[in-house]
Amino acid sequence: MTTHLQRTVDTEAVEAPAEDLQKMAQEHLILHFTSAAAYQDQPPTVMDRGEHCWLTDTQGNRHLDALAGLFCVNIGYSYGEEIGEAVKRQLSQLPYYSNWGAAQPPSIRLAAKIAELAPGPLNRVFLTTGGAESNEAAVKLIRQYHQARGEHSRTKFIARRVAYHGTSHGALSINGFTAYRKRFEPLMPGVRHVSNTKRYLRPAGESEEQFTSLLLDEMESLIVQEGADTVAGVFIEPLQNAGGSLTPPRGYAEGVRELCDKYGILLVADEVICGFGRLGEWFGSTRYGIRPDVLTFAKGASSAYAPIGGMITTDAVIDTVLSGPDKMFLHGVTFGGHPAACAAALANIAIMEREDIIGHVRRTEPYFRGKLEELLDFPLVGDVRGDGFHYSLELVTDKDAREWTAEVSPNDFVSRHLAPAIAAAGVICRAAVDHVGTPIVQFSPPLVMGVEEIDWMVDRLKTVLQEVAAFA
Repeated sequence: MTTHLQRTVDTEAVEAPAEDLQKMAQEHLILHFTSAAAYQDQPPTVMDRGEHCWLTDTQGNRHLDALAGLFCVNIGYSYGEEIGEAVKRQLSQLPYYSNWGAAQPPSIRLAAKIAELAPGPLNRVFLTTGGAESNEAAVKLIRQYHQARGEHSRTKFIARRVAYHGTSHGALSINGFTAYRKRFEPLMPGVRHVSNTKRYLRPAGESEEQFTSLLLDEMESLIVQEGADTVAGVFIEPLQNAGGSLTPPRGYAEGVRELCDKYGILLVADEVICGFGRLGEWFGSTRYGIRPDVLTFAKGASSAYAPIGGMITTDAVIDTVLSGPDKMFLHGVTFGGHPAACAAALANIAIMEREDIIGHVRRTEPYFRGKLEELLDFPLVGDVRGDGFHYSLELVTDKDAREWTAEVSPNDFVSRHLAPAIAAAGVICRAAVDHVGTPIVQFSPPLVMGVEEIDWMVDRLKTVLQEVAAFA
């Protein structure tokens, strides 16, 4: 009998050539949000190695990851050995136990650490495996909270247009993306959407305060129209990712909080992207003065070295649920708070503290923004917006009118010209078309990115913009 001590692996023998991997991907792997062309024509890129902010594919091409994977590899790609050792120690001691009716040390320690970092009175942590699960948990907690208070009519939720909160059933219902929702309707009933905080297309003479007043009046009008006693919760991201790095105008966070307090509604801050340093704070709510009743997180909690997410709430909210008729929060997931994932998250947070990652974001933010704002002098760039390490360019052909007026459609421009040119330049970022029909280029790099990588990236973007301007 062969024991684990006798087994060895010849990695060169079992590793398939790059071309075989691409073929296997086409034949067996269903890719997420990926065009059918990847299965039929051009095979998918296969990423093989990562270091700092760089990725190398199986063809030997090097790419600057200016999107941190999917807004998640916050500490970059160079800490695998350290985090791997933490995971290895945990797997050797206790590879798994659930959080159903019992607990294990890593989930307890992680919950306590996150409670320490979270803003305000948020100190009770429910662990999941990702962002959509976290938002699903928030929906169920809020529904159960109102039921425990005898307010059974509170079943509706308000979110913002074009906001992204995940693709599971409840999270997709809260999404403000019509294109993502319509194929799967009917979804969870009672979700309504209000305007997001995009200012670029607002009237030139409108002040920030006027814009805030308009947004809050719209939200309050919807609450009243729906019946305030039927609205359970409001979902917002501190910085809205979809639509292009949309930041809140002055007074908005305070105004939303006041509306929720006035009408007995719980406020959720979706920090799946904004949390763990992305905006120069442990949580984006701190930066903008948002005071949520529930905060959801994922991605940067482990810098994506292991799948983990969660929901943080207050004593007041969870104790109301626990003292209600069910005497428990009626929700659970098998792998929520998995010991190995919690060990990875604890190691990630320790690295962030030791390396002063959040301080680096704060110190580098002005330089990052300044370099991107140089692109305003180049063809097509109409707007640069964002905060921390999350920025977007909005591209227009008429900068005065702030519109895309070219004969080529925005979708064709992005798919046939812009995205291929960015990829050929060795930059990984998001090139897409906004909900109003203008191309968007988005950057959300690892939080360890320095000025050298920023300079390298912006220099290549300048060349790309000059090249693709001929097609617009």
